[in-house]
Amino acid sequence: MPSIPLRRTLAVASLVYAASMWGLVWYPYRLLSEAGVGGIASSLVTYAVPLLALGWAHGRALRAARGRGAWLAALALAAGWTNLAYVLAVLEGEVVRVLLLFYLSPLWTVLFARILLGEQLNRAGWAVMALAAGGALVMLWQPGDWPLPASRAEWLALSAGVMFAASNVISRHLDGVAESAKAVAVWGGVVVWTAAGLAWRPAELDFLGAASAHAWLLLVGVGAVIGSMTYAVQYGLARVPANQAIVIFLFELVVAAIAAYFLSDERMSAQEWAGAAMIVTASLFSGHMENAQHEEKTAHA
Repeated sequence: MPSIPLRRTLAVASLVYAASMWGLVWYPYRLLSEAGVGGIASSLVTYAVPLLALGWAHGRALRAARGRGAWLAALALAAGWTNLAYVLAVLEGEVVRVLLLFYLSPLWTVLFARILLGEQLNRAGWAVMALAAGGALVMLWQPGDWPLPASRAEWLALSAGVMFAASNVISRHLDGVAESAKAVAVWGGVVVWTAAGLAWRPAELDFLGAASAHAWLLLVGVGAVIGSMTYAVQYGLARVPANQAIVIFLFELVVAAIAAYFLSDERMSAQEWAGAAMIVTASLFSGHMENAQHEEKTAHA
C-alpha cells in the first residue's frame, strides 16, 4: 500500500497526465476525420473500446450502485454529451477557442450546485462569475453583433462546458459510488449519444467498409488512451481538492495552445488573449466560490 505522500503524488500525476492527453487528443480525431471517419463514428468506437474491454470487470461496482442508478444515468448523459460535443467542436473549430468556451464551466457549476447541492456563493464566488462572464464577452465581442458563439463549433464547446459542470456536480452528488462505476457510466453515456447521432447521420457508418488498417489502429489506440484518461481523472479527483484540481486541469490549455500552434498553425488575436486571461483567472479562483460549510464537498467534484 503506497504511503500518503506517494498516493498524493500519484493523484496529482494522474491529473497532469489526463490534462495533457486532453490537450492533445483533438489531433488524432482530426487525423481520423481526414481519413474519412466522422466525429460521431470515431467517438462511438473510441469510447466503445474501453467500455467493451473493461466495463465487464466493474460489474460488482455497478451492482453496488444500483440504488443510485438514476443519478448514474444522469452522469452518463451529462458526461457523454460533454465528450461527444468536445470532439465535434475541436473537429470544426479553433482548438484554443473551443477550450476557452469549455472552461467557462465554473459559471455553470454555480447554477447546478445551487440546485442539486444547496451550495451558495460567497462574495468571491460572485466575483469569479462576473470575471468568467466578462472574459467570454471580451473574447466573443464583434462590433455590431451580440457577443454570442459565432459558429456551431463554439456552441458545441459552450454546451460541453455546461454538461461538464453538470457531470462534476452529479459526481459530487454520487459521493460513495465507486470510481470504476462512474468510469463505466462515462463511457456508456458517450456510446448512447453517439448511437443516437448515427441514427441521425447514418452515412458516417460508411467508414466501416472503407477505413484502412491504420485508421482502425488509431481508433483502438485513442480508445485505450481514453480509457486510461477516465481512470486517471476519477483517481485524481477522489484524492486532490477541487481547487487544486482545476489548476491542474488548466494545464490542458497550455498543452493545447502549443500543440495547435505547431500542428494546425492556429493563432489567437489580442482580444481573444484578453478574454482568455479573464476566463483562466476565473477558473483558478473557482475553488473559493462556495461558503465555508461546503468547501469539504468540493474535494469530490
